[in-house]
Amino acid sequence: MTDYKSQIWRINVREQTLKREPVPQNWQRLGGRGLLARILVDEVDAMCDPLGAGNKLIFAPGLLVGHMLSSTDRISIGGKSPLTGGVKEANAGGRTGYHMAFMGIHALIIEDQPTEDGYWILHLSMNGAKWEKADDLVGVGVYATAPKLLEKYGDKVAIALIGPGGEMRMKSAGIQNIDKDRVPSRIAARGGLGAVMGSKGLKAIVFDHVGGQKPAIANPEAFKVAQKDYTASVMNHPQSVTYRDYGTAAMAQMTQRFAALTVHNFSRGTFDNVENISGETLREFTLTRGKPSDPAHACMAGCTIKCSNVFGGEDGKVIVSPLEYETIGLMGTNIDIDSLDSIGRLNWHVNDLGLDSIEIGGSLGLAAEAGLMRWGSEEDAQKLIDEIRAGTELGHVLGDGAVSVGKKYNIERVPAVKGQTMSAYEPRSIKGTGVTFATTPQGADHTCGLTIRAQVNHLDPTQQRDVSLNAQLNMAGYDTIGACIFAGFGYAATPDGVVKRLLKARYGWDDLPDNILQELGKQTIKLEREFNKRAGFTAKDDRLPEWMTKEAIPENGSVFDVSEDVLDHIFDGIE
Repeated sequence: MTDYKSQIWRINVREQTLKREPVPQNWQRLGGRGLLARILVDEVDAMCDPLGAGNKLIFAPGLLVGHMLSSTDRISIGGKSPLTGGVKEANAGGRTGYHMAFMGIHALIIEDQPTEDGYWILHLSMNGAKWEKADDLVGVGVYATAPKLLEKYGDKVAIALIGPGGEMRMKSAGIQNIDKDRVPSRIAARGGLGAVMGSKGLKAIVFDHVGGQKPAIANPEAFKVAQKDYTASVMNHPQSVTYRDYGTAAMAQMTQRFAALTVHNFSRGTFDNVENISGETLREFTLTRGKPSDPAHACMAGCTIKCSNVFGGEDGKVIVSPLEYETIGLMGTNIDIDSLDSIGRLNWHVNDLGLDSIEIGGSLGLAAEAGLMRWGSEEDAQKLIDEIRAGTELGHVLGDGAVSVGKKYNIERVPAVKGQTMSAYEPRSIKGTGVTFATTPQGADHTCGLTIRAQVNHLDPTQQRDVSLNAQLNMAGYDTIGACIFAGFGYAATPDGVVKRLLKARYGWDDLPDNILQELGKQTIKLEREFNKRAGFTAKDDRLPEWMTKEAIPENGSVFDVSEDVLDHIFDGIE
């Protein structure tokens, strides 16, 4: 494997060219989220139009991708966000990161803009790049598009693709990736990156890794020992067992206990019929309904946690895969729907459009506030999603996210930060997560630093700075090495600094600090904040909506009252 060579693959969509370049020195020790931020700071004018020629769409596997480390083969996709106007990284499981690592692609940078309308399939292989017209796939959902591409290019490839939402440049559009079962269900969802891909004239990117090879390991024996230690920790961790049995839906009952479930457009923290949409009920359904339902499904080959699921109906047909807590929260309790079947059906349509279910859930909550749908009505929610698919004026407003709907209908109670809808954790009840929502450069996103498991009084505003900062640094580090959020339990529980050991064995780096994970996190967040500063962001953007500082959660009387001084100085010392 000594001839393995990692390169930057640079695509110009106007000229339809590929250039393969050496990895610049200051990019070599970054991957995933950290590398995206580095490239954006180095190469993108932060004031550019996110949907214009100046923005770049970047795919970057994490530093430890390509070795089937459990839950550590994720792909990070980034660019300037059409939704937030700032830095954006969204990551996903599936095949894409693993295939890119085998192809020696340290980062794929997609530049410029086509001069003519139309969509293309970009086929990347060890032989280079091929372009093929995608006229027959325009307007086609991801569930019908993926099988056509697999039939044409073979079922061993990886595929990243957009749905009609990305083609219509909707700001909630994500980028779908096929999983190990060839289902296009793994979405790099947040921030509108699917619209950026649409602006580049790409319907899909096919990664054909035939002729590639596994990334070289500097010290195979040391890597093997570290991998064994990590795998044992992640498999035996009680959280891994919980997620294997109940998936992310296990969070529904937990957030309910904290009055932190997002209900009726973030106006309450508990849901009367929470047991109907809980992880326990989801598991019961998947077990009693039988195959193809599956309560424990791996989104990436080699994952031992298997937190995903295949959710089928009573008729023995798949409703959607996966059905996740965030969707249950935003497209269920947030609009007062208490049926997993209903949420799953809505989820399928949003996935097929290639849209972020969190952002669309936020839009639907505002639509209910505006009287455009009845609370708790699957039928009405589906009609609004049909408007999105039809590309009507209302559909575009909804597809552009919650802030768009709030502006259109003059609604103040919009649960968003930096233009992005909050994930399904009520920040007035879990205030450390509220600090994360406010201060992360990414916009409100639980994957940037969830604090619900921190051993603090979540309602005490004076205890939240350090737990949020620690979570944010760790998560930025995990996103940079390519690890799933749930892999963090195993990494944290493995003795003797296993992240350092793995990186040292993989690359031969002898000068790594013991706290390399947090150092990667610090470097990443510093770069992201620099990009946002150049884009015009100020301290005023690091705030929750003002109404959340005044309107209390009825169950506990709590408002978001962490001081602005804490928000303004949380990152002191890393910049």
